[in-house]
Amino acid sequence: VPLRGPSIFNPIRLLKYLGSFKMRNELLKSGPPDLLKAVNWKQINLRLILVSGKTKEFLFSPNDSAADIAKHVYDNWPMDWEEEQVSSPNILRLIYQGRFLHGNVTLGAPQLALKLPLGRTTVMHLVARETLPEPNSQGQRNREKTGESNCCVIL
Repeated sequence: VPLRGPSIFNPIRLLKYLGSFKMRNELLKSGPPDLLKAVNWKQINLRLILVSGKTKEFLFSPNDSAADIAKHVYDNWPMDWEEEQVSSPNILRLIYQGRFLHGNVTLGAPQLALKLPLGRTTVMHLVARETLPEPNSQGQRNREKTGESNCCVIL
């Protein structure tokens, strides 16, 4: 019996088998188009943009955190990003919809998740920065500018 298209794959088993980031991305670079379709629908495609404007796409699991992504990108730094190479994955920061993502935020898993859509491309910025701003620091700056306060008014 000849093998047929993507219906011969069980995508969930395939993802469990593929396991590591590196193996998944290597297979996706060289795999046949039917295999790509079978794998992509259960993953999140991230298009990362550097400050220089250079972009690269990576596939990740919904369970992957911002820290996992930074480590993977550092370990698989693209050749055409050579000029922007950083010294450590610990200084790579993701920005999504104008906000820095803290290391424990996942792409789609239930706790602390962004709930990004599976099988679609999501764009994020990747920057090198030693520290992250405190989660409420932007709100505090805005209150200082407008003179607003969170305290009570006593009449």
